[in-house]
Amino acid sequence: MIEVRTSKLSDGDLNRGVFATCDIAKGELIHAAPVIPYPNEEHVHIEKTLLADYAFEYGINHTALLLGYGMLFNHSYQPNAIYEINFPNHTFDFYAYRDIKAGEEILINYNGDVDDDEPLWFHREENNDSENE
Repeated sequence: MIEVRTSKLSDGDLNRGVFATCDIAKGELIHAAPVIPYPNEEHVHIEKTLLADYAFEYGINHTALLLGYGMLFNHSYQPNAIYEINFPNHTFDFYAYRDIKAGEEILINYNGDVDDDEPLWFHREENNDSENE
């Protein structure tokens, strides 16, 4: 149903994204990514690594790293997929927000809400850095 390929949207060193290998219907479960949760106070250690860019909020007191394809979905303010935290199963469940065609990159809104158009945390940090120069 999904595979990792080179993405034109990613501008990092790896340039990866998740793509549909077949048509996916609106509402269909795309992927259930298992989580590795850790207390927020331990995030200072993760911040020293590349993994900080891939961490997700996991409730009020925890942050999580996602396994499987979970950390490889790219961002869009017009996403074709959403995710829900499934605490009982310790997964992030990714669903098609609209019909997705085979070959299309699967995109989520990193802000967690489909309609949230606030600047992403790493853009806010970049703006703060440039204002402090």
